[in-house]
Amino acid sequence: MLILERMDHTIKKLRSQAANMLTIGNMAFGGASLMAALNEFYSYSVLFIFIAAFLDRFDGMVARKFNQESELGKQLDSMSDIISFGVAPAILIYQLVLTEFGVTGMVFTVIYIASGAFRLARFNISESNGYFVGLPITAAGTVVTLSYFGLSVFPPVAYMFLFIICSLLMISTFTLRKV
Repeated sequence: MLILERMDHTIKKLRSQAANMLTIGNMAFGGASLMAALNEFYSYSVLFIFIAAFLDRFDGMVARKFNQESELGKQLDSMSDIISFGVAPAILIYQLVLTEFGVTGMVFTVIYIASGAFRLARFNISESNGYFVGLPITAAGTVVTLSYFGLSVFPPVAYMFLFIICSLLMISTFTLRKV
């Protein structure tokens, strides 16, 4: 009987942390993407960002399903998102394209990352009303990551425009219905 009680307690404990485990998985794959890009394993970097996006898609759903929404989870999700959809895609494209622009490439990369951080901070202090204000960093990071597949098509300068456009959209105040 004692073993069954302990198992039941362990299952309840795991269920209560399921969303946070998905969020930490998101963060882990974002970190793995960074390391892959820095070691010139660019295809793996792209794959890891998409796995992070998959995990990010479900962490909030799981939190709501198990009634486990919390301030800790919200903050952890933002920390994960800045790594997986801010820093990781930015470093991937910086390594592949923007290094050839020297300091200018660095500045555009930092502007993108800073805009994503600003967007997440603004989201964390605002009330949830069924709308996003500005482009979510997950969407911006996905667009930047997908641009990897256009390396043979788009000129390098297009990536600087992509970073600035995504940055402006993230910090803008237009509203977008949550889906």
